Amino acid sequence: MEPGMEELMPRLLPVGDCDLAEDFDPTVPPRTPQEYLKRVQIEAARCPDVVVAQIDPRKLKKKPTINISISGCQPAPEGYSPTLKWQQQQVANFSAVRQSLNKHRNHWRSQHLDSNVTMPKSEDEEGWKKFCLGERVYSEIDALSENENLGIDYMKVGFPPLLSIVSRMSQATVTSVLEYLISWFGEKKFTPELGRWLYALLACLEKPLLPEAHSLIRQLARRCSEVRALEESKNEEQISALNLIICLVSRYFDQRDLADEPS
Repeated sequence: MEPGMEELMPRLLPVGDCDLAEDFDPTVPPRTPQEYLKRVQIEAARCPDVVVAQIDPRKLKKKPTINISISGCQPAPEGYSPTLKWQQQQVANFSAVRQSLNKHRNHWRSQHLDSNVTMPKSEDEEGWKKFCLGERVYSEIDALSENENLGIDYMKVGFPPLLSIVSRMSQATVTSVLEYLISWFGEKKFTPELGRWLYALLACLEKPLLPEAHSLIRQLARRCSEVRALEESKNEEQISALNLIICLVSRYFDQRDLADEPS
């Protein structure tokens, strides 16, 4: 450090005149407080004024991305916006389902699962997607063989969210599976299998919501509004299902800025 610059900068560790041995060596451990302070001062004077980080470009495999989303939901297609009365009725029905589930959770948890039901571990994302949606939806297989009996083979059509299944799911598992399905829905189309599981998982979410769950359901409502706005065939059954999820997120879980406002 230049002498002129040193005069302009206050010393954080001033060292006054002190008797230091003539053989003082700053590279050896200090023996007195004066030697310690003098050693720190010498090391600080040797630090460069500007430090440049050395970054290995090979470690930057992915380009940084920024996700920007609108604050609210996109409006429903003209003529498909749900009425306030309909939304209030759906919230009341949903509340009754949650109360019944909580009341009888221990009973359903004690019921034996069928031998063909093997619930994936909480961290098994791909396993849960196949379990809930079935291999047909998960793998996006449209054509089915004539001899295939989908009413029996749950590995192909997905397991429904039976009370005996969802009652066994811990709150952490509920949140994880919800995250897996929302992630899948972010790039895929809406299906009845997905809708049934989303409704069941929302019914299992405990209030008050944890921050992670709060973010997830808002993401879900926005995605539903995007799919609804792009619905070209105006499938009333699908739009109604999307309206329902948006309604529950916004009005039951108090995310009112995402609610559909009746026209």
